[in-house]
Amino acid sequence: MEKAIFAAGCFWGVQHYLDKAPGVIKTTVGYTGGHKENPSYEEVKSQTTGHAEAVEVEFDPVLTSFKELCKLFFEIHDPGQTNGQGPDIGPQYRSEIFYMNDKQRVIAQKLMKKLRDRGHTVHTALTPYTRFWEAEKYHQHYYEKTGHHPYCHFYVKKF
Repeated sequence: MEKAIFAAGCFWGVQHYLDKAPGVIKTTVGYTGGHKENPSYEEVKSQTTGHAEAVEVEFDPVLTSFKELCKLFFEIHDPGQTNGQGPDIGPQYRSEIFYMNDKQRVIAQKLMKKLRDRGHTVHTALTPYTRFWEAEKYHQHYYEKTGHHPYCHFYVKKF
């Protein structure tokens, strides 16, 4: 198995779409990219920890690839919006890929260039992975538990 970590606004919607991708074994919502050890949702929401709401994806590289998941990431949110997604505003909702290795970084850079070449604005940050903190249980698979649907994320074909 391999892992990828994506931040693209509220982690509920990101998880909702990534869960449905072929080859995805497991998704977990949580926090990464900040300076506070084991932050809570309330702390991240207060914008004092530096963390982004993110989704850790475990996938089978025989059934899918980082490139395919990265394409989906760009197609389920607006990478041109800075520090927010839809009505959710703040640095915790930023667009960011926390790459696990240079191969993931290069793939993400190539996809970002392709989007820009096609006229899309891309403010997505590329950051080396450091630590991922799992979010509280009530955030895990939120839309599946509640029967609601994402309000900040919509699939738009870009590749």
